[in-house]
Amino acid sequence: MDQSSPTIDRVIVDAVLSSRIRAGMRLGEQALATLFGVSRTSVREALIRLEARGIVQVIPRRGWFVVEPSIDEAQETFQARHAIETGILGTIATVEPSVIAILRDHLRQEREAIASGDVGARSYLLGDFHVCMVEAFGNRTLADILRDLTARTVLISALYQSSHDATESCDEHERITDMLAAGDLGAAADLMSAHIGNVEAALKKRVAHDPLQDLRQALQIAPKNAGSNPSE
Repeated sequence: MDQSSPTIDRVIVDAVLSSRIRAGMRLGEQALATLFGVSRTSVREALIRLEARGIVQVIPRRGWFVVEPSIDEAQETFQARHAIETGILGTIATVEPSVIAILRDHLRQEREAIASGDVGARSYLLGDFHVCMVEAFGNRTLADILRDLTARTVLISALYQSSHDATESCDEHERITDMLAAGDLGAAADLMSAHIGNVEAALKKRVAHDPLQDLRQALQIAPKNAGSNPSE
């Protein structure tokens, strides 16, 4: 059953990309073993790989959890994505029509997901555009690295309440594709740099989690310190 373990890795990462799994979520070994029909050893091996890739972490006596990146880790993630995505555009001499066709089809899927209101598909496709581009260029190694970085970006955007609009992201993807189709790789790299910067700049300060929030709202009881400092 060990051969099934890599599938666990990919399913979990894809679920993160689709925002079905969020930062801080607990991943129980026995529950995953039951769902995937494998041994707990296979699950543990998959989680250890995901830990090495920065997607999950183990907390002693508590178990496995999806990571909650800090602000510093968020900045490092965006820096890494910037280096990879603009860097690979600097190594490409020409862009084959087949690459543009793949990206155009991906853009079509993005538009459809946005129009349908399918949040999971929208989240996945907007992140996967970057992986798709690198894969289309033929660099699977960088694509695998970028998939993990993009998954971390999705977690970061949810944690820090990104205000970057889905349609805006799709429009930026389309402009990048247009420049690639025109053969202007320098402009495409500049647009990619600006796009990643826009996503990073859209992050807001994380709101502290209130474990009593749902009950507080139901009972209409305000926090004790509410209104103590109107300027904040």
